[in-house]
Amino acid sequence: MTKSSGLGARLYVSGSDLSGDVGSLSRIGGGPTPLDVTSIRKAAYERLGGLRDGALDYQAWFNPAADQAHEVLSALPRTDQIVTYCHRATIGSPAACCVAKQLDYAPTRAADGSLTIAVQTQANGYGLEWGLLATAATRTDTAATNGASIDLGAAGSFGLQAYLHVLAFTGTDATVTLQQSSDDGGGDAFANVTGGGFTQITGGAPSAQRIQTARDQAVERYLRVVTTTSAGFTNLEFLVVVAVNPVAVVF
Repeated sequence: MTKSSGLGARLYVSGSDLSGDVGSLSRIGGGPTPLDVTSIRKAAYERLGGLRDGALDYQAWFNPAADQAHEVLSALPRTDQIVTYCHRATIGSPAACCVAKQLDYAPTRAADGSLTIAVQTQANGYGLEWGLLATAATRTDTAATNGASIDLGAAGSFGLQAYLHVLAFTGTDATVTLQQSSDDGGGDAFANVTGGGFTQITGGAPSAQRIQTARDQAVERYLRVVTTTSAGFTNLEFLVVVAVNPVAVVF
């Protein structure tokens, strides 16, 4: 196994690529809350896994340009935001996603003249989910396209979750769908994953979505992201992350 640094990372917030403005991440974390169920006869703690949680906290540089840090973050939306950290900009790279509330927008002007923004987010409903990039970070399609596949290494038995960020869209409509194959399309042709289609895109970029399949659904070893259209499009810039469950999960 090869160790790697955090160089070349990316950060997306609900369809906006803030990678060029974010200087560091102070927390990418989550998991079940430990519930203390220790009885009086025990000499050590006993714990059960409780509610799932998660957070993605980061620092951004002040940038007032359109669709950059100040404009995106200073809005302090009350609605859920989908925040995605990508370890690298290549297919199959680890990525962490979180449906979260943005808690604050706190610029700090230091004595040296720097102006930075500290942002905290807390998960809402699902907790932090680690998955794999199914696109090479931002992918640009100018027509319906079958994307390159990702090798999961083995099939799954407990369904998946997937995240979509739409950075830009020009056209009438486009649909982003996950397809699967047991042998990368050799003898088993790629077919749509049941429940693996995102809501049709007709505009509204930047935007983001989260979908999930049935909890007991089989997932084949190879996945790819395809785009289709009924009336055409000329530009679709987007990102997809897939989290295949190795064990049964409940949300």
